[in-house]
Amino acid sequence: MAAEGVGLTPGEYIRHHLVHLTNKTQSSIIDFSVINIDSVVINVILGTLICFVLWLAARKAHAGVPGRFQAAVEILVEMVENQAKSVIHNASSRKLIAPMALTVFLWIFMMNFMDLLPVDLLPLAWQGATGDHHAYLRVVPSADLSTTLGLSVSVLLLCLFYNVKIKGLGGWTHELVTAPFGTSKNPVWALLLGVVNLLMQIIEFVAKTVSHGMRLFGNMFAGELVFMLIALLGGYAALSLSGGLFFVGHLVAGAVWAIFHILIITLQAFIFMMLALIYLGQAHDAH
Repeated sequence: MAAEGVGLTPGEYIRHHLVHLTNKTQSSIIDFSVINIDSVVINVILGTLICFVLWLAARKAHAGVPGRFQAAVEILVEMVENQAKSVIHNASSRKLIAPMALTVFLWIFMMNFMDLLPVDLLPLAWQGATGDHHAYLRVVPSADLSTTLGLSVSVLLLCLFYNVKIKGLGGWTHELVTAPFGTSKNPVWALLLGVVNLLMQIIEFVAKTVSHGMRLFGNMFAGELVFMLIALLGGYAALSLSGGLFFVGHLVAGAVWAIFHILIITLQAFIFMMLALIYLGQAHDAH
């Protein structure tokens, strides 16, 4: 922070770290053509890494006494498989959903894990590589709302797919206008109830999707801010003649929060995975 933050106020320092590397200058108007390049690139790298590790584990798996690596992967696979079985009773669906849930869990964990890197490490490296001391870079994809909502929308699309696949288009359409309040033999009441049921179903889908993405984003964004505040303590220590206490506070607070944050990033990845499984399980259930 000292190297980058000379002349910057704490507010300017935090605002600088909250700006994405994008394909075009952002404006105050919502523009869906703006792409957060840093989130996309880091997501692709982490996703590729996760797929490679899982492929390596499958390639080296054997029936004998497993090594530590194989045992760790088997524990993860068994944990996710057990969770999938508890909410999705269709064995055919689990062949796709369980591996997807495992990949999502590990992928989100790795996104969250980027928060444990020193705040200025990758941004300063990027600035050095580009020669631009004002270059932006955010390294925690799950603290980007477009990433978390993209994941939750993907879960929504899968839910819609399984609703149609399991119940049939006609069966799901009938469910949309008859649940949760049922229907009536009276044509007028049947129409009114159908409209209300459909609105309730739409609200439910939207609410689940938004809350699914916002929960992960909110927790990771808050964690990112805390690490920035802790980094400011280190900056004050470097800029102040009596900065010894700030430096000690920087080390202690950073270590304590990092240890606690390991639990948070794991828990958030697990919660996102479990909610995805629960929503997909609900898509298999008839009202």
